[in-house]
Amino acid sequence: MSVWVCPACGRRVPQKVQNCRCGAVRPDDVVSTADGADGGQAGLTDRRRTLATTDDARSEARSMLTTIRSAVFVSIVLFGVVAGWRFSGRDQPTPAPSAVVAASRPVVTAPLMRAPAVSEPSSTPVSPADRSVSVATNESRVPAVTPAAAPSPAALEDVISRAMPAVVRVETGGAYGTGFFVSPDTILTNVHVVQGNVSVTIRRPDGTTEAARVDATAPELDIAVVRVGRADPNQPTLTMGSAMRARAGQEVVALGTPLGLQNTVTRGIVSAVRQVGNVTLVQTDAAINPGNSGGPLLDRSGEVIGITTMGMRSSVAQGLSFAVAIDHASALLAGKRPSGGSSTPIANLNDAMKAPRTTSESDAVRAQATRGYEQALGQISRQADSLDDYWRSFKRACYEGRIAGNFDHDWFAIFEPRAMQGAVSSGCGTTYAQVRARAESIRDEVLALEEAARRADVYPGTRRELRQKYRLDYSGWDR
Repeated sequence: MSVWVCPACGRRVPQKVQNCRCGAVRPDDVVSTADGADGGQAGLTDRRRTLATTDDARSEARSMLTTIRSAVFVSIVLFGVVAGWRFSGRDQPTPAPSAVVAASRPVVTAPLMRAPAVSEPSSTPVSPADRSVSVATNESRVPAVTPAAAPSPAALEDVISRAMPAVVRVETGGAYGTGFFVSPDTILTNVHVVQGNVSVTIRRPDGTTEAARVDATAPELDIAVVRVGRADPNQPTLTMGSAMRARAGQEVVALGTPLGLQNTVTRGIVSAVRQVGNVTLVQTDAAINPGNSGGPLLDRSGEVIGITTMGMRSSVAQGLSFAVAIDHASALLAGKRPSGGSSTPIANLNDAMKAPRTTSESDAVRAQATRGYEQALGQISRQADSLDDYWRSFKRACYEGRIAGNFDHDWFAIFEPRAMQGAVSSGCGTTYAQVRARAESIRDEVLALEEAARRADVYPGTRRELRQKYRLDYSGWDR
């Protein structure tokens, strides 16, 4: 019997039947085959060829399905990683490069995980060699993460140029010192720079001047707070650091007005951080001269770690200078002051330096010079006391106004232009000239005595204590 082979299912269909049981329609080009031995063999061959073609199509479909499932799995994993990063907040740490690489490996590891069952395995298995190539390909897509290099410290000259506009010269009549802005309206300096004055003049680096008031003083710290009337929001300021972090040997710079030379910089190192009484002092070998008092001592980053207060100069003491720790100023601005002490840092340091030691020839010379200094102060003190009576008579008869400030002797106001807030009466010019001449004579004697004592290595703290004892202490003597 003549038959034709269905190209869809491979069945042998009689020649007279146009449709196969599977629904396929006999094509016009199908060759009829006799239902004999030769025809059966030919039909079997065609059927095998058709089945092989069908199996290949099915294998290809399964391979594509596996690929699609792997891609979907990778997409889900990456979506989860991105979503977790977005909703975890900025407080979460940035994943390390190794973690990013691990997250990028689902393409490789997905075929090794237990996946949903498939009717038949893929016709093209992945070999270990293929997997190794996939790993290299995926890791190569991860951008290289280079650790951020530590910022290099600013050049010292850049640190100084940024700090200098915040440093000012503090003037009180004929005397001067240094101060620095810590906020647009607040200046820090030493008490002994502004002592006896309710107002001072500040001179900026560009030469412009402005009046400022003394807002607060802490003699036990030798720190004074000065306020300007109109704060300039663009005024450069210095950042207050901490002397507690200072280490011996680290570099520091001092800015100020030594000997009247404004905008002067000296450099040195931290020699030590010392606790003297209730006050912390930063010892440095940076040159500190008269006029530097009240200026900032800066660390390498430009932060203030101390307020320079004094330097000792003698034939046996070189590079010995001190600054009051800025931590005390920070506490003072916050309304806190050290408790249990009223002596000045200079006096405390002087006491600390009097610790028992072997008496040397220089110590003996200094002790003798100190006794001579005290005797001379006693004689000058008697002259000052006698001038007090003459001054009181002068004020009653010839002066109309008030004296601003507190002085050991009221006539010290002659040396402070803003202290005498009044006028000399008409006809008393000669009397005032006589009072002034006697006052200036006493001043010259004190200054000459101070210079002699300094050359004889009498400690600054000792001289100040003795001047206070004989009521001859005045801020102008040390500047």
